[in-house]
Amino acid sequence: MQKLLKWTVVVLLGILVVGGLGFYVWSEQTYSATEEVMKTIRIKEDPLIQEKNDWLIFDSRESNGKGLIIYPGAKVEVEAYGYLGKSLSEKGYTVVIPRMPLHIAFLGVDEAEKIINGIDEKLDWYVSGHSLGGVAAASYAYDHQDVVKGVIFLASYPTNSADFSSSDVPFLSIFAENDGLTTGDDIEESKKLLPPSTVYHEIEGGNHAGFGMYGPQKGDLEADIPSWEQQDEIIRTMDEWIREH
Repeated sequence: MQKLLKWTVVVLLGILVVGGLGFYVWSEQTYSATEEVMKTIRIKEDPLIQEKNDWLIFDSRESNGKGLIIYPGAKVEVEAYGYLGKSLSEKGYTVVIPRMPLHIAFLGVDEAEKIINGIDEKLDWYVSGHSLGGVAAASYAYDHQDVVKGVIFLASYPTNSADFSSSDVPFLSIFAENDGLTTGDDIEESKKLLPPSTVYHEIEGGNHAGFGMYGPQKGDLEADIPSWEQQDEIIRTMDEWIREH
């Protein structure tokens, strides 16, 4: 009996090790920023862009008093959202994009709290996230509704455990017509979890990968518009909404 128990423990440990190793290998197969966007934002050369505590920070020349935290999508490198960060910082926002453990935002849900406490400047903070990053950002916002001034979903929506239907927190949901991963049906189904005041904006011809700049993504549909065009529409929509809220 003891021998059987011993071998059972050994087998279970083996399964855990193999499973953990497999997950690690899977998580490291990331989506990197395109060469084009890296040449555009020039992270290493721009004095207004800094890397601190695994955060990619985009400072503004003249602050509008608002900060924006963007949680990356699963396995997407933070630099892929560099054009969003740089463009919004030029409009006065302090934008912070955190690197998540194993590139999974759910493993760093409370990263927003570290950022808010770690940035010297006193700001009104908004949280956002792409895909699973948006789910994690909403999870943080649900437990910190007294801190977060607003939530912006980028091809994302909350889980049932984060029911904001009676919340006073403002929400913006930006989604894309040709998204093969976060579909229109997903957005429609999630409306019951969000306040009636939520603003919805559909990007015609856009797709899931167009919320970042990292190239095609498995399971996604092909976009009918250039990535740069989708990015500019996202930036414009986010800026206009935050200014109104």
